[in-house]
Amino acid sequence: MQTMAKGSKAAARNEYKYELRLYIAGNTAKSLMALSNLKKYCEEHLKGEYMIEVIDLLKNPQLAAGDQIFAIPTLVRKVPVPIRKIIGDLSNEEKVLVGLNIRPLKK
Repeated sequence: MQTMAKGSKAAARNEYKYELRLYIAGNTAKSLMALSNLKKYCEEHLKGEYMIEVIDLLKNPQLAAGDQIFAIPTLVRKVPVPIRKIIGDLSNEEKVLVGLNIRPLKK
């Protein structure tokens, strides 16, 4: 399942500034919360510049090895490099934005 930034020039060219992959395990409350939070943050801070790929490990468990997924939900930022990972339901917006390098760490 993929969620694309809607109505953007990047979407037409399939070029995104941020390519995100969210690993979940079915429709658990934590998985649904992580996806909801991620979509909200992307629309607020990355509008038109992102793509989210959701991978359900209950349906495709073999895909966990590629990104070395050991806990779920896990968010992986594939682009831009370096790859970054955030584990959990993504409820701490500041932690997610800093972890994805969207917002610098406040001192």
